Order: sequence, then structure tokens, then C-alpha cells
Amino acid sequence: MRYSKFAAILLPARMSRYHKAAHGDTRKAMTLYRLNLKLSQEFFTVISCFEIALRNKIDQHGITRFGNHWLREGARTNGLFDTNNTKLTQKNINAAVTKLGPHYSHNKLVAELGFGFWRYLFAQKQFRATGNTLLHIFPCKPKSSTSFQYNQNYVFNQLATINNFRNRIAHHEPICFLKKQSIKDLTSARNHYNTILNMFHWMDIDASEYLYGIDHIEQYCDQIERL
Repeated sequence: MRYSKFAAILLPARMSRYHKAAHGDTRKAMTLYRLNLKLSQEFFTVISCFEIALRNKIDQHGITRFGNHWLREGARTNGLFDTNNTKLTQKNINAAVTKLGPHYSHNKLVAELGFGFWRYLFAQKQFRATGNTLLHIFPCKPKSSTSFQYNQNYVFNQLATINNFRNRIAHHEPICFLKKQSIKDLTSARNHYNTILNMFHWMDIDASEYLYGIDHIEQYCDQIERL
């Protein structure tokens, strides 16, 4: 396809960053756009796998401590999340239970709740509501020191970074540029990838085995840098 047709479909304003990053080479601009899409697809898959692993680890911990229906029971009157500080968590659980209706099962409820919900279980008030124990799902997490704390707030912020990056991809924002510039740069993408791998390790999950055959993030980063 000619660049003029390609840009007309995607809109010239959207393609302008790719065109500038490719120094006016229209073939490279189209290739860069396609490689960015490939990289975004890879990230979306890896982050989805991370989300599933994270929520399952949290759920297993919750079941062990509070019982097989800990989320639904926790959102009921006098439950874990029936406090002024955790009303939103309670509301989200109850809304999901209502949505599932007669098809409710605990596993379906777990799947219905999004990344943001699981992330917020590490917010201070939610973390306290579940007994200050959720960090147990990270048996390989580095030990805190007087100079640096790997606490629930740190985990909360790391998960926010991953979630925000996921949302950027979902909204079709490019991830191969310096922020707000038309300069090709994979530093941010690689940093987010390393954050995900680190958190897999903290959960004692071998990411290379878990993601075998579906993770090609480094290869696409390398291709974009060589372009």
C-alpha cells in the first residue's frame, strides 16, 4: 500500500510521529507503525497473563485465610470490606455478584473483577482490611531495608505502573517513542517489561516457562531499534 493511502486510513496526524521518527522515509514509517502494533499485542498478552497470575495468587491467599467465598462474604454486612474506608471495594464486588446473578460462582466472580480491583487490594485501607498479609503472595520479594521499603505501597505503585501502561496500549497509544516526542525509544517499554518480570519472580513464577511461545517483547524491541 502506498503511504498516502496508509496515512489516509489512519489519519496523517496519527502517522506524523512515525513519519518524523523515520526521517521522512515512508516505508520505514509504515514498518514502524506495524512493529509498534506487534509490540503492543505482545505486551497486552503478557500483561493479561500477569493479571491472571496475580489475581489467582491473591485469591488463593484469600481462600486460605477467609474461606471459599471470601470476596462475596467480605462484601456483605459486617464483612471484611463493610467499612467506611473500603466502600468502593465492597461496591465493586457486589456489582459483579449482581451482574453474574444466577450464574454466580466464586471463580466467575474472580474473573469478573478487573486489574484495578486487584491492584487496590494493596492500597493501605484495603490491605489493612484483609489483615495486612497480602504481601505473602510474593515469597521472593526483596527484603526491605532502612533506606528502601518493599511494602504494600511499593507494590501498589508498581501495579499502577503496569495497569497504566496496559491502558495506554488499550487506547492505541504508541509505546515506541520518547514521551510526547517523535523520537524512537524503547526505554520505557523495556522498563515496564522488566517490572512485570520482576513481579513474576516475586510471586515465585518462572516467567520464561509460563510465557513460553507467547512472549516476543524483546525481539520486537530489537527490531524497532534496528529499523
